[in-house]
Amino acid sequence: MVTERRQAEWRIRDYLPEDWEAIERIHDAARLDELEATVGVEAFLTLAETYENEGLFDGRVWVAEGPGSGADPEVVGFVALEDDEVSWLYVDPARYGQGAGGALLRYAVAQAGARVETSVLAGNERAIGLYQRVGFTIVETRSGKLVGNESFPATGHIMEYRKPVGWAVWSPGRGPGGEPAQRAGRGS
Repeated sequence: MVTERRQAEWRIRDYLPEDWEAIERIHDAARLDELEATVGVEAFLTLAETYENEGLFDGRVWVAEGPGSGADPEVVGFVALEDDEVSWLYVDPARYGQGAGGALLRYAVAQAGARVETSVLAGNERAIGLYQRVGFTIVETRSGKLVGNESFPATGHIMEYRKPVGWAVWSPGRGPGGEPAQRAGRGS
């Protein structure tokens, strides 16, 4: 039996204050999935409880919009990038597997320098797979306290992405594939 996965059109744009309720809902639902697969849901804290101490708005934040249930598009995920580190990436669980996470991640990578880093909890196979599909590799594994809720032990993978030599810029304006716009020093 063949299953068909629908690829939606994603629009990535800057976060706006009116997006707060959507990203709060997305984070809280997806974070529970993340913790269930890793350190346990007992470690759950809402976005409202953690965003300031964990620096959500210390860098740039973008949201993905996709088709909604009505005529207007809806926010389906968000990503944050601070100093070439993908520090937050969450997608509405109802949109898992539809490409929004990859589109957000490729967009953030396009905005970053030659080397991009992120941390992923060990056991979060969905996130590890997403990062690996985009080209990240695990470079180190560390154990310590869960960031944001230090009363829980956690193990995490440091993952990195290195842009290929010669690629100056990735064009985030290209579809969810994020193909390179052109090689540096060469005409198109």
